[in-house]
Amino acid sequence: MQIGVEMSKALENKRVFIVDDNEIFRAALQFMLHDEFEAHEVASTAIAFEKGKTQPPDLILLAETLPQAEGLALLGKFRQEQPQAKILIVVEPNNNAFGKECVAAGAHGFIAKPLKVEFVRQKVDAMLGRGTGGVTIPLTVLNVR
Repeated sequence: MQIGVEMSKALENKRVFIVDDNEIFRAALQFMLHDEFEAHEVASTAIAFEKGKTQPPDLILLAETLPQAEGLALLGKFRQEQPQAKILIVVEPNNNAFGKECVAAGAHGFIAKPLKVEFVRQKVDAMLGRGTGGVTIPLTVLNVR
């Protein structure tokens, strides 16, 4: 188990599909999430739809390259076939505009690269309605410089 993983979250078994045609990014995201989620690497949207029939995901992390290649209607198809799943688009750092287009077309949100473990986990927790239960205190309040 990785440092900073809450056991109660790991036991919830929320299923996350990481759908990306890039094996390296899939593996990186799966590594970031596997301790707290049932994270599945999925190489294509076709595989995601098929796998979702028997193992419905709670969240779909979808690479921006897939709706770019297959069209924004892909998001509606995911919403229709996996209505319980939230959809989070992973975009390049200079492509927030496409992330917003995806949200307008049916995605629940987007996250921009570069991806950092804690930020990804926080965003996924927020998408799944799981709070950390912790309190964030600004450094200015703590008088830390």
